[in-house]
Amino acid sequence: MRHLYLFSLLALSIGLAHAENVQLADSIVIGKQQPDPTAPSIEEKRAEFAHIPGGASVVDAETYKTGRSSTLQDALGLATGVFIQPRFGAEEARLSIRGSGLQRTFHGRGLLLLQDGAPVNLADGSFDFQTIEPLAANHIEVLRGANAWRYGATNLGGAINFVTPTGKTAAPVDLRVEGGSFGYQRLYGAFAEDFGDWDGFLSIADSSQDGFRDHARQDNQRYFANLGGRLNERLSTRFYLTHVETDSELPGNLSKAQLRKDPRQANAGSVSNDNRRDFTLNRLGNITSLQLNGGHSLELSSFYSEKSMSHPIFQVLNIDSEDYGLRLAHKWQNAEGWRWVGGVEANQGRNWDSRYRNVSGHKGQKVNELHQTARSLNAFAELEVPLAERWALIGGGAWLHQERDVDDRLRCNSFVPGFCLAQDESFNETYVGRAGRIGLRHDLSEGVQLFVNLSQSFEPPTFSELTGGQVVSKNDAQRANTLEAGMRWSRDELELDLAVYRSEIRDELLSLNDVDGDPLGTVNADRTLHQGIELGGALTLGQIVLRGQYLLNDFRFDNDAVYGDNRLAGVPRQFVKGEALWQQGGWYAGPTFEWVPSHYSVDQAASLYAEGYALWGLKGGYRPSEGLGFFVEGRNLSDKSYIATTGVIADARGQDSAQFLPGDGRALYAGLEWRL
Repeated sequence: MRHLYLFSLLALSIGLAHAENVQLADSIVIGKQQPDPTAPSIEEKRAEFAHIPGGASVVDAETYKTGRSSTLQDALGLATGVFIQPRFGAEEARLSIRGSGLQRTFHGRGLLLLQDGAPVNLADGSFDFQTIEPLAANHIEVLRGANAWRYGATNLGGAINFVTPTGKTAAPVDLRVEGGSFGYQRLYGAFAEDFGDWDGFLSIADSSQDGFRDHARQDNQRYFANLGGRLNERLSTRFYLTHVETDSELPGNLSKAQLRKDPRQANAGSVSNDNRRDFTLNRLGNITSLQLNGGHSLELSSFYSEKSMSHPIFQVLNIDSEDYGLRLAHKWQNAEGWRWVGGVEANQGRNWDSRYRNVSGHKGQKVNELHQTARSLNAFAELEVPLAERWALIGGGAWLHQERDVDDRLRCNSFVPGFCLAQDESFNETYVGRAGRIGLRHDLSEGVQLFVNLSQSFEPPTFSELTGGQVVSKNDAQRANTLEAGMRWSRDELELDLAVYRSEIRDELLSLNDVDGDPLGTVNADRTLHQGIELGGALTLGQIVLRGQYLLNDFRFDNDAVYGDNRLAGVPRQFVKGEALWQQGGWYAGPTFEWVPSHYSVDQAASLYAEGYALWGLKGGYRPSEGLGFFVEGRNLSDKSYIATTGVIADARGQDSAQFLPGDGRALYAGLEWRL
């Protein structure tokens, strides 16, 4: 396994040597009717992903717009390999692929989120859920694990890319209104125009809800726009503009006893401290593509974002962020089946993190000020070599250089309220890593593929794993070797995506205790194991369409000195979610379901558990390609009180603890949409 990187580079070198003797395809003169390389269609992406020797899929936004489309769970709940559970029926959630970011139910990590190919993540690798508007997506690309290398992602989970419509792919006018239980309401308007060589798209969304629980009010306004087209026959460009204003009350975690007594209540401390997470975000991005002769092209993507956040929790955090970056990629393919992508990217982000005593949600005495800087310089490459008829070998390599720098301006670590520990939290850490990948794909028949790949991942910690605790941690980067095998089937009324994987991880970032039972905070575990099954797809039986996914999550310590072979906390071992809809002429109706068969641990010591659950609902409506449509959706119709997700701690010592987040009760939603 440790020689995988060198082996992959060798495969690349051999492939490039052979490529020199391959007759390049004639150059293609690009006219107005040629596809826009800055805005590929769903069909083009599906054809491209069919060459990936691993888990990769495309979610058509039309499949989730048949019901309430408010959160990332609404959009990604049926996406193969994606586990996502909201904290309190809103945007923030535990979002994980292959056990990535298990610690987090907020300000995620372990995945690269992108919008139109440019990172939504901050430069340190963390991301905000409220940035994305599910209705303003044409499709969503989900690339699991090392299959996301084309976007420079070398983390364990992979990447999710939200692709907005353009003036050529969207309806000229799209107006939608949603409303329902817990004070939920949503207004959405989108406008598109095709000017010929150029086109533009604009969407405006305003949503709010009181929430199932007390102190769970949400207000969001999101504006997205893009404008792009051809500068000449070879050069295309597209600009993207985002503005987000989001205010979120945080009801906090409950103990199991509190949840059973009244799942709608908020944590008392969350109310008295007026816990919230409010921020404003502005983001500008660009993708420019230059088509060259012989199947070659260059693509430059860039972005700049600024965010201002007010976050009263145990303290009041005022954080202003600025992030920017660019990626230059060279792509090449020819008629013989050779494909290449290689590139470099550089990102930088700065946070001005000021912290104050929390006085009923207002700023009190200033207790800390950290100036944080994250920098990254990465290079990546991947080559597909046709071996024989219907066989292809894929090799890849990546090199990463990342820095985390903190300048402590106040030198008062006051993580414990009312106490100031004189401590300088300043540090500068550098993380340098290399990763390799080798894969094999066999096209068994038309629409049927088998694949296997061996890959490495490298994931430096975010600032949340390095600062802000009672002890300042100097954590190492998380590394893994992953073996993956599976198949894709797209024929005879069946869409199937199956992957089996095993990741052997060193230095996973987890909440742990030492051998004496004392908390260490977030530190590097020694060895852990993530393995499982990802199964998803759709089956059409006449007018009935069955759609869903199944996950087997076997995540555990590997002979740990404290925890032995315990399962890792926070994620159920099995998860099933799906729907069965009758569909005809734009009409549809049927049941939805979600099932967690058994309990799972909240702490790494396996002394406190969350119970499994089973939910069911119904939805129906009419969705024409243009004109007036509607939907009605009922969720959790049995009004079951259940644990949607949990916090993660090292050792609860068998005692009930405020680590549980109840899911929404019985709910009814309805919507109208008019498309021109």
